[in-house]
Amino acid sequence: MRCETLDVWKISARLSADVFKTISPGKDFGFRDQICRSGLSIPGNIAEGMEKESIRERIKFLDIAKGSAAEFITQVYIGKDIDYITSETSRDCGFKLLNMFSPCSINSSKPLSLSYH
Repeated sequence: MRCETLDVWKISARLSADVFKTISPGKDFGFRDQICRSGLSIPGNIAEGMEKESIRERIKFLDIAKGSAAEFITQVYIGKDIDYITSETSRDCGFKLLNMFSPCSINSSKPLSLSYH
């Protein structure tokens, strides 16, 4: 798979797993389910997009991943405020996700713009 070589995919998959491990199963199932879904959709959409043949389709899926990242980071911050997620995990996620998608860096040497031209 092409995605496995991308830093953005590796980091987003790790962050999703880290947050999942942080939230104990006994806490608010609805919140835990939603944050896990948004976290999983980031690397999932990156992977799906990278398997597309056209650049336009790749960009579409990367744009969806960027939206999922915004949803995920919002939920991480809320999770921190309600003591479901540690401050350390929250800081880690916020810093890494904001850097990954601003601009969207597919790897350290080739930044990719998400705009349609």
